[in-house]
Amino acid sequence: MAEETQYRWDFALSQAPGVGTGLKAESHSASVLPMRPSRAFGQPLYARQRQARIRRARQAGGLAILALLLLVTLFLTAFGSSPRPVEAQGPALAERLLPAGPPRPQVVALQGLLRLQLPIAEERVTAIAYHSAAGALALRPVGVRANQGLFTRLVRRVFGGGESGLRYYQLSGHEGPATGALAVGAAPGTDVYSPVDGTVVGISDYVLSGRRYGVRLELQPRDAPSVLVALTRLRPDPTLRIGSPVLAATSKVGSVLDLSAVERQELARFTQDAGNHVAIEVHQSATLALP
Repeated sequence: MAEETQYRWDFALSQAPGVGTGLKAESHSASVLPMRPSRAFGQPLYARQRQARIRRARQAGGLAILALLLLVTLFLTAFGSSPRPVEAQGPALAERLLPAGPPRPQVVALQGLLRLQLPIAEERVTAIAYHSAAGALALRPVGVRANQGLFTRLVRRVFGGGESGLRYYQLSGHEGPATGALAVGAAPGTDVYSPVDGTVVGISDYVLSGRRYGVRLELQPRDAPSVLVALTRLRPDPTLRIGSPVLAATSKVGSVLDLSAVERQELARFTQDAGNHVAIEVHQSATLALP
């Protein structure tokens, strides 16, 4: 009796019209496949990530270009222009040919305790340079070398230092110390003054290519009598005599000669004229060799 009751109860649960219909409906709805995330929903996130990557790439590219421009600017600033030795270089103007008066006292080079003064008024100087000279004593330039190595110039540009004072060039040479001769450029006819306090001890012909051009003037410095200071490439002042006293940057000793028709002067590489100049050398006095 109990088993029959159980059978009917199970049948009624599965076949009752109201309940069965409801169960089938639920069964039908349960057969719907689970919904997957729509691709349209994921596209904005992917697009934003892609745009972010593009934006970062553009920023990195912009920074690289900026760094390159800064490097090029620094390079051009450091090496792009030739520094001027003293004042603006240019062709000899009419006012440059007029007497400028003596230069202000300004040391241009040293040789031991000897101090060589600038022999030409600074506003008349076109360039200052050094080159080798056989038998001459090495001079120590005062100022800044204008045609120094690229690395040295870059270091000076970036970190500063040594940018004030006279600017000079180093010229090529063969025999003797590299700074054995000092060349002070100026237009022909420019007044030349004594670079030292001392006495005139020699006036002789200056011979170039077998011909006489001006004089070789020898001065004995008062503060260094063991050496002689020789000046060439100048026309001597007519008042000079052997034994005449001279004062640095005060006593006129001559004027610059025009030798542009005689030789190609290397100083012209750094000026806008023919490179005429007065040359100064320091030699050991010959009297020291006597017993």
